[in-house]
Amino acid sequence: MEKVTVDLGRRSYEILIGKGILPGLGEKLKAFGFSPIVGVISNPTVFALYGDQVLQSIRGAGFDCFTVLIPDGEEYKDYAWSHYILTELLKRGLDRNSCIVALGGGVIGDITGFAASTYMRGIHFVQVPTTLLAQVDSSVGGKTGVNHYMGKNMIGTFYQPRLVWIDPGTLETLPPRELLCGIAEVIKYGIIWDEEFFGFMSKMKVDIVGLEPEAISFIIKRSCEIKAEVVSNDERESGLRAVLNFGHTIGHAVETETRYTRFLHGEAVGLGMCLESRLSKILRLLDAEQLERIKTLISVYGLPCDLPDDLDAGNLISHMKHDKKVVAGEMLFALPERIGGAVIRRGIALTDIERALAK
Repeated sequence: MEKVTVDLGRRSYEILIGKGILPGLGEKLKAFGFSPIVGVISNPTVFALYGDQVLQSIRGAGFDCFTVLIPDGEEYKDYAWSHYILTELLKRGLDRNSCIVALGGGVIGDITGFAASTYMRGIHFVQVPTTLLAQVDSSVGGKTGVNHYMGKNMIGTFYQPRLVWIDPGTLETLPPRELLCGIAEVIKYGIIWDEEFFGFMSKMKVDIVGLEPEAISFIIKRSCEIKAEVVSNDERESGLRAVLNFGHTIGHAVETETRYTRFLHGEAVGLGMCLESRLSKILRLLDAEQLERIKTLISVYGLPCDLPDDLDAGNLISHMKHDKKVVAGEMLFALPERIGGAVIRRGIALTDIERALAK
């Protein structure tokens, strides 16, 4: 089993990674001394695959266990469904020492964390991510939230899990499109933080897409290490952590404009990384050769790199102006200045953003 620690003082926690560790979840929960009732939050798709295994593990460790299922899809990550989860927790009588488990991808992890952070002003929760995107990104770092029709993740909290329990074996049932969405976030880490990791992603595509165990374990662990380092230095995104938003300012606008039904999150981020890299070149931060390397790698993994003709740049900019990272009317962008390093920029001229979005 591989271990990565997110060092946040008394809120520190472990990310444990190992193929086949799912059945050991219950015994690990037992060590925390949680109250005897545990809730498992999931969706019907994931629960049909792994629900019985997780319930058996938790019950085998002596807990009473119940499930709450919400529909599968980004469009269901909203306040109404978080209220439904909270209602179920109240019906079951969970107390302040209770724990809920997020079994699923990023949507389940975000909404479960949000519910945990608000129920009785905060109860324990554990992330059990089953998609690559969740394993390498959204399950780590403590960002929780739900969407609003005016913008993605506009309602949320910073609230750390007690544990992240990653079994790469769950990726074997992941649809190829979902796997590639996770790859987008992995590529992001190489661009903003680690050029050698970027090179690994370039060279090892066949092994990664083929779920070769060593390659998959490596990209999960390295991604978690990078995110843990960033979050440990800036938990609440007051500075450094903003580099993790590379690709997300435009990506979130694309998701909002298309009502979360056309692009999966990783696809929107892949598109956002291409367009934000283009913006970086326009601002003379990134040279043409590095821009082409970035665009080539994103395209090689089958992710979109060009803005579709039917998406209006003006509408996207309007969504960006409502982004939660906007301060005093200035949009924030994390932009690569080289492969392996990124900077934060505010106050970028609207004409430059329009050029980056131009067809």
